[in-house]
Amino acid sequence: MREPLFLIGNVNVDLVMGPQEPWPQPGTEVIVPESEFRVGGAAGNTALALDALGVDYRLVTSRGNDMLGRWLAEPFGARAEAWTVAEVATTVSVGIGHPDGDRTFFTTTGHLHSFGLRDVLPQLDQEGGGCVALLVGPFVIPALLADYDELIAILERRGYRIALDTGWPDGGWTDEVRARVAAWAGHCQHVLINDIEAKGLADTDTVEAAAALIRPLLPEGASLVIKCGPRGALAWRGDEEVAIPAPKVEVVDTIGAGDTFSAGYFASLAESDDLAKAVERGVTVASLAVSTRPRRYR
Repeated sequence: MREPLFLIGNVNVDLVMGPQEPWPQPGTEVIVPESEFRVGGAAGNTALALDALGVDYRLVTSRGNDMLGRWLAEPFGARAEAWTVAEVATTVSVGIGHPDGDRTFFTTTGHLHSFGLRDVLPQLDQEGGGCVALLVGPFVIPALLADYDELIAILERRGYRIALDTGWPDGGWTDEVRARVAAWAGHCQHVLINDIEAKGLADTDTVEAAAALIRPLLPEGASLVIKCGPRGALAWRGDEEVAIPAPKVEVVDTIGAGDTFSAGYFASLAESDDLAKAVERGVTVASLAVSTRPRRYR
C-alpha cells in the first residue's frame, strides 16, 4: 500500500478535563487539575498519528463554519482545503476524566450531523487505484450512516480497498446493527475493531468466539484485527494468526488509543504486507501514545 490512504470519517474538537470524583451535584462548581483542548474524533486522532509517522494520506471530512471549525482545520494545512464547511457550529466533545482512567463524554451534534455522502464524493478520486479507504466512526455521522451501503459500493466500483473501524454503535449492538455491519464486512479487506465491539458484533462472551464468527464474513484474504487494549492485539488473515502483547506502560490518556493503533498498522502496511509487523507496529504506536503527554507516536 504505497498510494495515499483515504481516511473518511469524523473530526471534531475535544475538550478533555479532570480527573473528577465523585460526580458533582447540580448547581455546583468543581475545580479540576487538568484540561486540554485538542483535535479529536476517530478520523482526527488517526490523522494526527499518521502525520507523525510520515504516512501519506487524504482526510475526507468536514467542519463547522465558526471559529472552532477554522481552528480544527489549522493542523492539517492543505489537507483541510477540500473539507466541506457546514453552516452550523462545529461538533465539540467534552470528556470528564475519572481517577480510574475512564471518561464520561458530552458531545454536541454540530457539523458531524450534516456530513453526508454528497460531502464525501467530491473529496475522493474517481479512480481509487488500489488505495485503502479507511472508514471510521460511522455511528456518530448519521447523515453518512444512512448512505453507508452506497458509499461502500461506490468505493468498491472505483477500485478502493476498503478498511473499516466501526466504533461503538449508538443504541448498542441490536440485530439490525449486526446485520448492517456484517454486510459491510463482506466488502472489506481490513476490519479493525476492539474486543468489546467484536463481542457485541458477534453476540459472544469471548474474543476468540467472536473472531470465529466474524472471520467468515470477510472476503478471502482479508484481515480481521481485534484490539484488546492493555492485552495487545489479535489478527487473522487466511490461515495466519497473530497475537501481539502490549508492553507494560504507565497509562496517561487512553482517548483515541484504537485510532492510533490503526495509524501504526497502516504505516507498517505502507512498507510491507507483513501482518505480524503491522499489528506489532499498531500496538507499539498506541502504547506510546497512551503513556505520553504531550502525546508521542514514535
